[in-house]
Amino acid sequence: MLTPEQLVASQKANMETLYGLTAKAFEGVEKLVELNLQATKAALSESATHTQALLSVKDAQELLALQAGLFQPLAEKAAAYSRHLYDIASGTSAEFGKAFEGKVAEGQAQFAALVDNAAKNAPAGSETAVAVMKSAVAAANNAFESVQKAVKQASDVAEANFAAVTTSATNAAKSASAAAKKR
Repeated sequence: MLTPEQLVASQKANMETLYGLTAKAFEGVEKLVELNLQATKAALSESATHTQALLSVKDAQELLALQAGLFQPLAEKAAAYSRHLYDIASGTSAEFGKAFEGKVAEGQAQFAALVDNAAKNAPAGSETAVAVMKSAVAAANNAFESVQKAVKQASDVAEANFAAVTTSATNAAKSASAAAKKR
């Protein structure tokens, strides 16, 4: 049986975990706000610079060259912004995942201890029921671990696909910019 001290310690640990996760969530939001402020400042500055350049254009050829030179940096900046955004989201998600895995492992250990304790105090003749219960717990733990591995693999594939798409978009923008400059 659980003692009042164990219950208090468990509640305290749960509150500390909750506060820690809340702090991580706020860190993620702070990073997101900082990223958006930097992107907005850079966009305003570049917009002013580009407007000044547009006002000094003397002919259509120069205008086309100016516009062509805008596409490549714009695509690279969009890709970099997306990458930073993804890094913030995945970092925050990883922190939540670690906390969740820790709590699940802790819960599994506590449940296994409970089952072992119940097995020790079980009446004679209940060995089969205890063995079935232990087998079910082991199967549930194995299933959970399999799901965790599948989610990790899917996350790795998604990250690789994101990197590939970012590279493709940047390369396409470079090609379009080069083609426009040749005209």
